[in-house]
Amino acid sequence: MKLQFKQQQFQLDAVASVVDVFAGQGKHSGFDYHMDKGQGMDAELDMNFIGFRNAPIQLSQDTISQQVRSQQLRYGLKPSENLSIQKVDGRPSYNLTIEMETGTGKTYTYIRTLMELNKQYGWLKFIIVVPSIAIREGVLKSFEIMADHFQMEYGKKPRYFVYDSSRLGELDKFANSSDIQVMIINSQAFNATGADARRIHTEQESFRWRKPIDVIAATNPILIIDEPQSVEGKKTKERLEDFKPLFTLRYSATHKDKHDMIYRLDALDAYNKKLVKKIAVKTVEQTSTTGTQGYLYLQELVPQKSGAPKARIEFEVRTKSGDVKRVTKLVEEPFALYEESGNLPAYQDGWTLSHFDAREGENSIQIGANRKLHVGEVIGETNEDDIRRIQIRETIASHLQKEEGLYKRGIKVLSLFFIDEVAKYKCYDEQNDAYNGTYAQIFEEEYEAQVKALLADPNLHGSNFWHYLNNHQEGNPVHAGYFSVDKVKKSDKVKFVDYKSATEKKNNQSNDKDAFDLIMKDKERLLSFDEPVRFIFSHSALKEGWDNPNVFQICTLKNTGTETEKRQKIGRGMRLAVDQKGIRQDEELLGADVHNINKLTVIANESYEDFAKNLQRELKEILADRPSKVEVDLFVDKVLENEAGQKLTVTKEVAKEIEHQLIKQDYIDSKGNLTTTYFEQKETSQFTLSENLAGYEVAVKDILESIYDANRYQIERENDSEVVFAREINPDNYNRQEFKRLWESIHHKSTYYVEFDDEELIEKSVKVINEALFVKKPSYMITEAEAREMKAEQGLDFKVNKDGKRQAELDKSSIQLRYDLLGEIASRTELKRKTVATILKQISPSKFDMFAYNPEAFIQRTSRLINEQKASQVIEHIRYNILEETFDTSVFTDNPESGKLSDKRILESQKGVYNYVKVDSDTERKFKEELDQFEEVMVYTKLPSEFKISTPLGAYNPDWAIAFRDGSVKHVYFVAETKGSMSSLQLKGAELAKIECAKAHFKALKEKGLIADDHMYDVVDSYEKLLEIVRG
Repeated sequence: MKLQFKQQQFQLDAVASVVDVFAGQGKHSGFDYHMDKGQGMDAELDMNFIGFRNAPIQLSQDTISQQVRSQQLRYGLKPSENLSIQKVDGRPSYNLTIEMETGTGKTYTYIRTLMELNKQYGWLKFIIVVPSIAIREGVLKSFEIMADHFQMEYGKKPRYFVYDSSRLGELDKFANSSDIQVMIINSQAFNATGADARRIHTEQESFRWRKPIDVIAATNPILIIDEPQSVEGKKTKERLEDFKPLFTLRYSATHKDKHDMIYRLDALDAYNKKLVKKIAVKTVEQTSTTGTQGYLYLQELVPQKSGAPKARIEFEVRTKSGDVKRVTKLVEEPFALYEESGNLPAYQDGWTLSHFDAREGENSIQIGANRKLHVGEVIGETNEDDIRRIQIRETIASHLQKEEGLYKRGIKVLSLFFIDEVAKYKCYDEQNDAYNGTYAQIFEEEYEAQVKALLADPNLHGSNFWHYLNNHQEGNPVHAGYFSVDKVKKSDKVKFVDYKSATEKKNNQSNDKDAFDLIMKDKERLLSFDEPVRFIFSHSALKEGWDNPNVFQICTLKNTGTETEKRQKIGRGMRLAVDQKGIRQDEELLGADVHNINKLTVIANESYEDFAKNLQRELKEILADRPSKVEVDLFVDKVLENEAGQKLTVTKEVAKEIEHQLIKQDYIDSKGNLTTTYFEQKETSQFTLSENLAGYEVAVKDILESIYDANRYQIERENDSEVVFAREINPDNYNRQEFKRLWESIHHKSTYYVEFDDEELIEKSVKVINEALFVKKPSYMITEAEAREMKAEQGLDFKVNKDGKRQAELDKSSIQLRYDLLGEIASRTELKRKTVATILKQISPSKFDMFAYNPEAFIQRTSRLINEQKASQVIEHIRYNILEETFDTSVFTDNPESGKLSDKRILESQKGVYNYVKVDSDTERKFKEELDQFEEVMVYTKLPSEFKISTPLGAYNPDWAIAFRDGSVKHVYFVAETKGSMSSLQLKGAELAKIECAKAHFKALKEKGLIADDHMYDVVDSYEKLLEIVRG
């Protein structure tokens, strides 16, 4: 398998934030200099001692300061009052911080950044500093697998190597090459006290009596520090200065010192933008026990189509031979444990199970008269191995459930167990031959039992997944261990070990390169179905080495560590998954299903409340500089911009008007908290403000998105009863003739073509650019203040001077970064360069001059205006060809969507094809309720996400398909899109264009005679509007 990479806007933004700080630098291919030859070399030896170093920064400190603040304002960050600068040989060396959440491609981003810095300015010497061997090996692997991608993007690839004090000749190649050179070094190589670490600072005979650090520093390298909070102790900071960096870039998700942050993509941003997996937690918790109670574990509650749910429990039974063993059964209430256990005395008094309750907030059963047991809890005689067995069992159960849904999508599921003692996984006899430890033995028993049960399921039998499981019934081949290894003396055998040194044990951090080689080398292989291993056991000390995108379950079989340790472990599974072709399963590909597919389940040995509370507390600390309430001051002095590029600087009065509107529309409550209404409407055309603020809704939402609200980062409770739509088909409704006729009429696939009239597009684009394009000069706020008094807790208290605030604009002469104007617009509009050139030649000179003021804004807005005209032409000129190929009914039975009964968006359905419906807004909720209530409706369905209509603006998935009672309405069969607004003016451009394309698709079906006049597609905002249309 080969992983595929594509351009993602958030990564390009992070790259641009660095590159644009140095706008105006000019490009230099590297300054040559005479390298230090050293001593003792043969004078006749023909060697090249011309070196190439990074060209010095030519911009003034004031210019850099202005451009740093410009980037900070651009990305909604607080501008730096004074830059963090260190002096290197009398020149300023800048420090810039980029925050990127774990799993969002931080390594890709800084590699692309160094490639772009080389392209724009000619800088070619880079050093990547990492805190550990684990991260070093990961970075090395990234360079390897991304090489071809960057070759395609830039026409070149960097030369990279790991610093090794025994191979100092690499440093001469680093210094005298005129190509991009990247050295990767872990901090221990220059800040530790060992002999190897000291070598970089001492003259070496093998290096012709030169100090390695001097050869490196002579190149004026650009430092890139990966995870600086783990690198920059006092000693390391001092040693970093020895490299004499041109400037330093710092990349992390959890910075301690935020030197001049110019870009931020934190945990909240990444989650809201669906760039990482959703987190769910399945808890295993022991309740209080007297030590004399019977054993009982409540695994899950299973909702039934009618009546109370059933409970899957584990309890003890007496066998015919008189032995006691534990069994798992799905039972219904009332269930008498004493009789069912074979009259075990431990269950004699008060052990009848009743009141099975799967509702939100309950999710429990009652034992006897007044005791409750919640899902995930265990009571009775247990030891640590009992709890670990349950954790392993639940990990396997989550794995197999996830695997059943993803196998057909070509996505391999991996599960990761962290343990703190190798002996629990693998043991060795006197001959150093390995045999299973406790956890490996438990795993194989539990895995084989669950697979056996699945293979016996008649609903699964014969499917591709059944055959896959049938080929992997044995537990031994499907798990593997990744640990530090030691060679057995006088033998070719190796043994797994916990640590290789006392220092590793003290720091709970492995530095075993062999172990990381194994992890990294197996990264792509583990993603292939050809590799049987799906469950991985690894030492907790190797946590940083794991970063595989297809880890869907993480189970820690040890006592919980620090909160940071918890988040680090979760971070190992946060990347979005890839399929067998290496294609990332992101929102662009999956749409609304991205978090149905990408969900990381953590199997924890603590309560949900404790897990969620602790993780949220850590997130709150990390996001401490974000506002937590919507207040007037949040908007004051912000610059709002509408789609036409017009800007509005928010005064106190305007800010009060915004706050008033947000309260009036129920987007915030009286305390400034964001409401459910806001979260439901923010992505729809329903989000509106007053007439005075019309057009600035997107800008206001961008500010509101900066609010930290714990409700935004929801951790799903995996123990809650789950609705899996593929298993919730209502056979009576699914088999109705009305539904069959409806489905058979709309299930045809189609292709489209658009006959663009280039002249018409050029004419309309020129007209709209001349009328609507507005690009303001980049500006920043200058505030003059004076110190008023010193306060004990807050320090200096500053007062803004009268008339102390003013807007300043950058002169166009200071913006010198060269842009491929035609190429950029052609790329964003998918037009030929010649067509773009014709448009730009015909716009007015005053509009074209705006490019010089703000090239990025000019390109973005011009591209948007052209694309709007394209969308308009799409609507006017699109035609559909109906294909013989159809969507199979398996789109219903293979529906990947699922949800928890505790999710208020999951509603029971009476007339639906599924027993449940998931709604996304109040409009949909009311619409669904009325479909169930009114007698004209025979059957309906929320169309599965796999049912898509192709459009030039991406795939489109209509909301509903509805069949009415024959004779009750004119249009018996209806495909509906529900929107909060019927106004085409309030629907987004792309949204409106997709709807118009869908109308063209259904029109083509009608023209081909596949659907009759009693079929219709339209947009409605209520059942009342639907009836109005179908009655004609």
